[in-house]
Formats: sequence, C-alpha cells, structure tokens
Amino acid sequence: MIQALTLLGALGMFLYGMNLMSAGLQKAAGSKMRSFLTAMTSNPFKGVLSGLGITSVIQSSSATTVMTVGFVNAGLLTLSQSVGVIMGANIGTTVTAWMVSLLGFKADISLFAVPLMAVGFILSLAKSDKRRHISELIVGFSLLFLGLSLMKESVPDLRETPEVLAFIQNWTSYGFGSVLIFLLFGTVLTLVLQSSSATMALTLIMVNMGWIPFEMGAAMVLGENIGTTITANIAAAVGNANARRAALAHTLFNVFGVCWALILFRPFLALVGTTITWLGLPNPLDIDHTMAMTEDQGMATLYGISMLHSLFNLFNTLILIWFVNVIVKIVTTVIKDKKTPEEDVVKLKFIDAGPLSTAELAIGQARNEVIHFAEISRRIVDFIRRAVNAKTEKEFEDNRQRLVKYEEISDRIEYEIAQFLNALPEDSISDETRIEAKRMYKIIGELESLGDSGESIGRILMRRNSHEKTFTDTQKAKLETMLVAVDKAYGVMIDNLKAEKLEPIGLRLATDCEIEINDIRNAIREEEVHQLESDGANYHSSVYYLDTVSEVERMGDFIINISQALEK
Repeated sequence: MIQALTLLGALGMFLYGMNLMSAGLQKAAGSKMRSFLTAMTSNPFKGVLSGLGITSVIQSSSATTVMTVGFVNAGLLTLSQSVGVIMGANIGTTVTAWMVSLLGFKADISLFAVPLMAVGFILSLAKSDKRRHISELIVGFSLLFLGLSLMKESVPDLRETPEVLAFIQNWTSYGFGSVLIFLLFGTVLTLVLQSSSATMALTLIMVNMGWIPFEMGAAMVLGENIGTTITANIAAAVGNANARRAALAHTLFNVFGVCWALILFRPFLALVGTTITWLGLPNPLDIDHTMAMTEDQGMATLYGISMLHSLFNLFNTLILIWFVNVIVKIVTTVIKDKKTPEEDVVKLKFIDAGPLSTAELAIGQARNEVIHFAEISRRIVDFIRRAVNAKTEKEFEDNRQRLVKYEEISDRIEYEIAQFLNALPEDSISDETRIEAKRMYKIIGELESLGDSGESIGRILMRRNSHEKTFTDTQKAKLETMLVAVDKAYGVMIDNLKAEKLEPIGLRLATDCEIEINDIRNAIREEEVHQLESDGANYHSSVYYLDTVSEVERMGDFIINISQALEK
C-alpha cells in the first residue's frame, strides 16, 4: 500500500512539475508566443513549424492544442491554419519523451534537482518578473525529474516479486489482441491523467523495468496519441463551431495515424528497430524483457519507444499535410454552422473555450471579445437615430425596445467577460497580462455605460411622446450631426482596440472626435437657449431635446475614456 501511494504521489509530483514548468514558460513568453503563432501560420508548413516550436518550448501538446482551439474560437487563426499547428504540436510533444529517455534514466538527474530548486527559490525572491518566471521553470523542471526518479524507485521489480503485476504480463499473451489491449490501456491512462507526457513516462518505466515487451510499449504509445485528443475536445465543447472543428481535426489526425500504424505494425516496428541499431545499440525487438537488461539494452528500449513516438508523428504529418483542405472539408461537413436568430448573435463569441489550460495566452481571446463587445455597442447609435426619426408610435416603440434590449445585452456581456477575466489564476499570468486584464475591466465598464445611455435616451423620448411633444426638423438634423460624430468616434475607438499598441495618432484622433462632439453640443445649447428666449412656447420640447443632446454627449465621454484606458 505504501509503495502504491508513493507511486501515485510521485506521479502527482511529475504532473505538477510539468504544469509549473509550462506555466513559467508561458508567463515568460506568452505575448511573444501569441505573436509567433499568428505570424507563422500563413501556410500549413509554417503552421507545423510554429506548433512544433511552441510545444517543444512549453513541453505540452495539450496546452498548445487547447491554445490553438481557443485561437480558432477567438478568430485569431483560421481552421486551415489550426490544422497545421496541431500537426506540429504532435511532433513537438515527442521532445518530452526524448528528454525523459536521455536525462531521466541514463543519468540520475534527481541528484541535481534539489540544488536546482534552491536556485529556483533564490530567483523567486527577485524583483524582476522575468527571473521569477524562470524560477518557476527551474522548480518545475526539478519536480518533474524528482517525480520521475521516485516513480522508478516505487514501482515493484517483477523479477523479485513477479506476482505483483502478473496480470499485466498475462495481457501480453494474446498476439495482436494484446496490441489492441495495450493500445486501449494507453488511451484510458491518458484520459485519466490528462497528460500524454505523464503516460509516456509511465510507458518508458514499464518497458525499462521489464513489465512489458517493447511491442506492447509501442501499442501504449499509439493509444496515448488517441487519448491526448480528448483534452482539446473538452475545451472546444463549449466553443463555437470552428473551435469544435479544430478539436475534431486533431482527433482525425491521430486516429488516422493509429490506423495505418496498426495495419503496418510489424514493418513499422522493424523500421524503428533498424533505426536504433544504426545508433550502435541492440535492436529492441530482439531483447527479452523477462531477463535482466544490460545498460545498452535498457537504452535501446528507451530510445526505441522515443523513436517510435517521433517517427509516428513525423510520418503522419508528412502524409496528411497535403490533405489539410480535405480534413477541413470533412470536419466542416460533420460539424455544421447553426443558424441563430439575431438575439442569439449578440452574445460571447470568442472566449467560450475557457482559459484554464493556457491562462497566459487566453488574454488574446478576451481582447477579441472586448472588440466584439464594442462592435455590438456601436449598433446603439443607429437605434437612437431610428427612435428620434420614427414617424409612427409602433416604429418608435420597436426601436426603444431594442435600446432596452441592448442595455441588457451590455450588462450580460460585461458580466461574462469580467467572469472570464476573474477565472484567470493570478499565479499563472505575468504582470504585463495582469495589467492588461485590469485595463479590460475599465473598458467593459465604459461599454456597459454606453448601453445605459442608449436606454436612457429611449426613456427621454418616451416621456416626450407621453406629453405629445415632438422635435422639429431642425432639431432632428442637429441631432443627426451629433450622432454621426459619435459613430465616427466609435470607429476610431474600435480601431484603437484592434491595434496591438495604442499609437499617439490613435489617441489624437479619439481626442479630436471628443472635441468635435463637445463643440456640437455647445453650439446646440447656445442656439436652443437663444430660441427659448425668443419663443418660450416650446419649452418642454426643448427640455427633452437638450436632455437627449446631453446623453449623446455623455456617450462621447465614455468612448474617449476607452481610448485613454488603452494608454500604457
């Protein structure tokens, strides 16, 4: 029992170390990875390279795949681009197996892990964000290999206690049926652990300790490639259609690869064995796993499993990279777009997939959602225009109800974006991202206030109608001039939101729009006061008119506040 609990604890340490290492790297290079990914996806080959590069760095194909699904959900990547990135991520994840094989078994790296943790602790006390992120990387790296070392020590030696896992050895006696059994075992284990890297480490240990022969370890590796697709599918389940398609493309890619690998199982293993012999090591297929292995034989089995993992994903990519458009067509046919009424369109569009797996990278999704919120809010200007110029009570009421509805929509979207930002774990994002998140809280608050203004104007116009007052054609024309200026300010504000960095010219244009709106408001007030002095009979109409003008001017204030919030 103690041995089993130690094994579970060691596995937990391995997983925590990998997550900590990945989080440190994401925080250190999150924004750079976002820029790299969006720049390096102009064709499938570049997409493969970007997926390979990012996964090699953050040591998690699941994180890269979930990030890619999120980017598709956020409109940062097209479906075709995402397929290439996912292919590259599958190749990049093989780096973990090689790292474990080369460092975790050949040398006792755990001897250096504790001193490394001391270095990590010292760096964690530094004031520099970058050094603190590096400290997480170092501590995560140390815990990963400490966990691997403890796993190796806690597993039973079958040569001394063969009865402990005799049932696993019994699974190896069913011919090709055994291959399918271990393929299923690898799939289920990856589903449970939610990490193909952890399952790969366990597979390497099982082969190295002689629990299972090389062939069954190879079958487990194939199963791991199916199990790892579940993470992306879970993340995409609440996403839009393209996000679900990207996750399905990942599943198709890996399932296709497993199918051809099973059909060509013996020739494929023979190729792996031949490759290992070229390195001057014994052929892993010729090693008797029930006998004590020499150092060369142990290395041959470890390198064989790692080589199989690499060749499988490399060959699969080389085959399917020419059929990206076919894959896109298949997943588009399987997952169709839903036709939704207008009231269902004005909702969260980009951040449904959630930030949990890649917190540092999720800020790009939130940024796109804020832009979407601003574009929705801009519709309010047109509804105000229609309400002001309505010729019938029904036409007016329809547009007033739209203003009420969009005020409710603004409240809901503000709440849901804030909830998303609240879900970003403080300890998993950089200070730069934390500042950007605070900036977004300010922006969505101003956008919600714009919805309040639209609804307030609707109430003013309703009171005007209840007193049987109207605006003159001249008043309507001046209001139209003001609304055109507000719409122009909206356009500048949205352009500023879309810019990676607010340029001085962007802020100047926004300020000019605000000045223009204020000048129009001042001119209207002066003219209306002068008109009242000469003709007081239209006093009530003028009050409603000036109240409307004031509320429209307030919209200009909220809009300029958003551009000013973007200043660094």
